Amino acid sequence: MKEQISIPTSKVKRASKFLKTGAKVGGNYVKHYSKKLFNPDLDRSELDQDNAEDIYDSLSELKGSALKIAQMLSMDKNVLPTAYQDKFAMSQYSAPPLSYPLVVKTFKDKLGKGPEEIFETFTKKAVNAASIGQVHQATKEGQKFAVKVQYPGVADSISSDLKIVRPIAARMFNIKAAELEQYIGEVENKLIEETDYQLELETSMRLTEASSHLKNIVFPTYYPEFSNDRILTMDWIDGIHLKDWLQTNPSQEERNKIGQAMWDFYDFQIHELKEVHADPHPGNFLITKDGNLAIIDFGCVKQIPLDFYNAYFKLLAANVLDDDFDLDSLFLELGFITPNDTEKDKKFFGDLFREMITLLGRPFRANTFDFGDDAYFQQIFEVGERVSKMQEVRKSASARGNKHGLYVNRTYFGLYNLLNMMGAQVAIQN
Repeated sequence: MKEQISIPTSKVKRASKFLKTGAKVGGNYVKHYSKKLFNPDLDRSELDQDNAEDIYDSLSELKGSALKIAQMLSMDKNVLPTAYQDKFAMSQYSAPPLSYPLVVKTFKDKLGKGPEEIFETFTKKAVNAASIGQVHQATKEGQKFAVKVQYPGVADSISSDLKIVRPIAARMFNIKAAELEQYIGEVENKLIEETDYQLELETSMRLTEASSHLKNIVFPTYYPEFSNDRILTMDWIDGIHLKDWLQTNPSQEERNKIGQAMWDFYDFQIHELKEVHADPHPGNFLITKDGNLAIIDFGCVKQIPLDFYNAYFKLLAANVLDDDFDLDSLFLELGFITPNDTEKDKKFFGDLFREMITLLGRPFRANTFDFGDDAYFQQIFEVGERVSKMQEVRKSASARGNKHGLYVNRTYFGLYNLLNMMGAQVAIQN
């Protein structure tokens, strides 16, 4: 893959890149509809492929929050056509890498020495490259390290990138600016945290120590002496990415083992630690040679406030669907229904969210759940598609839900998708 020698960092250059990409997409639509004049049966597959290529190429060059959003979207089977999912999934660990001289500059700026002065060997080409940074392999005194180096300018561009996204999102989802702000603000805060590798170092060491007792899971050791706010050094763990592992056709028993380990890891963090690894995409996991799950990235961690935790997890209680359960009060507490809603709105959104928690909470009401049941995920897709077309939802004057639910929901949605990808059967209530 061709290396990138620079990243647009100024607001003007990044905004210009967004505009140029928009122009390319517009050109693709013109080309598509011109062809359709001569072939009315032409489908959107070529248009989607062209748009996916152009948008991904642009986001890959911008990196940072722009590429991170593509990564998040690639996890959602309901949002994007397959062409976009396939292309954007590359951002999880196969983005175009940054050239070696820029890596050396980061080392000299932050550690006072080049990488080859600190380590005995250091790969000049990145072994993995994602949205915020890229990983190099290094060795010292017979030990192998994974060294994550952040792209220059990524941290400084987050706020300006999201300012460009705000009006687009407001129009797309018909949300008032004030309502949108709490959600964009939550995303912005988390992205800023992800660019602070010193914070990630401290969080990683704390969470891995707290989770070290979990079965069939391994974590790297972290090295503060070779780390700072833009460089993070940890053990190199030999293993293969989740998608590559699935290509080896593991047995159902092996899939269940990895799926159970993943479920237990998230269950422990959420319910015991009240903070959770909130970025469950395939690039953050490896399968080791002895068949264990390695978790290698704690850049995005969501702390769960106790009052939100207590309310949110009532939705997953066994009796939540009983007739005598006061679900309307819980919906009001969580912001699914607002005090300003009309009685008609309360009825509509109350019924809608009842349907959603009935479906999405189904695994929590089972002793064992088969996440390989594609019919269940087809139901989720169909409900999501139907809800997205509802005029009542699109025209709602308020954003529904609590801002803390943004990353908790994302965590569970990502976890469900990973377990479905594996076809894992998981014991829910241990």
